[in-house]
Amino acid sequence: MTTKNWPARSGPAALLWSLAYASGAALAAATGPAFGYALLGKGTGTGFEAATAALYGAAAVLAYAMLRRPHGRWLATAAWAVVGLCVTSGFVFLLSPLHLLFFLSRNQPPTDWAALANQACAVLGAVLWAGAALAHRRRRLGSCPHCGGRAPAVATDAGRAGLVAVAALVPYTALKTAWALGLTFGYTGTGRPGADPEYTSDLGLWLYDHGVDVTAVLAVLGMGLALALTRPWGRRLPRPPLLALGWAGAAALAPFGLFLAVLGLLAGAGVVESGLTDHAPWVVVVAYGGFSLFGLALGRATLGYQRSTRSTCVHCRPPGSAQGIASPA
Repeated sequence: MTTKNWPARSGPAALLWSLAYASGAALAAATGPAFGYALLGKGTGTGFEAATAALYGAAAVLAYAMLRRPHGRWLATAAWAVVGLCVTSGFVFLLSPLHLLFFLSRNQPPTDWAALANQACAVLGAVLWAGAALAHRRRRLGSCPHCGGRAPAVATDAGRAGLVAVAALVPYTALKTAWALGLTFGYTGTGRPGADPEYTSDLGLWLYDHGVDVTAVLAVLGMGLALALTRPWGRRLPRPPLLALGWAGAAALAPFGLFLAVLGLLAGAGVVESGLTDHAPWVVVVAYGGFSLFGLALGRATLGYQRSTRSTCVHCRPPGSAQGIASPA
């Protein structure tokens, strides 16, 4: 699917992808666990695979309806629900850059490459369905299917979103750095807080003992990404990688942080066992829950960057005009 005619091809692509993904799930349900269909990367049996086949089969029906009814009011809204379903199926893949940390760790479970490939396919489906939803909505509204009929926007609150994203990771970064420097507040266990020798490599422990926590470094890099998306100096960096990192980070960390925050609240109330009994409940809620706020703010910053840096749509230029600005829709 080329960029030039993606609005026309996004609908058929979403339909074909849904049929293929649903067929694979149905085949896996009939023959036993196969093709990497699993919930959060864990084997879940044929019941899950059958449910997956049914859900994505329904998505294929929706894609067909979008092609047959280009002006249907509720279809684009339903398509965004499919995008969410695809993101859920490919959630682990969105976190797969963390596999790069495996060289700093030990005793990690082996990578299930079939599951990882399946999750990557689900993320591809999310991209295709997002394109189909946008194209259908713009077609129904009568606006330009390529840009929505909007001129490149000037970022307004996107700059504030970048600052919010930075602030959201400050508690986590400060806490992990303080632990690496020898402070133990919020931690009631023994040994190194945040660095289990059973799972952390010798290099990771060496860095930790010298005041450097690897995850804190990653948090600082995340702050840098949020600033690059919202500050003038970020305009000098390549656009596609920034957009890819921004959207992937937002999709992965917003639900992940919310999960950790809720887990911390439930553990503090004694409802569930979090497995972090040597951590104070506020550690999970405040520090780790900040991932959710970071993900949301990063998504807003990425959206502002995408809108403010896109070129004027050539499909909206008046005939014979070398340059043109689309009128707001």
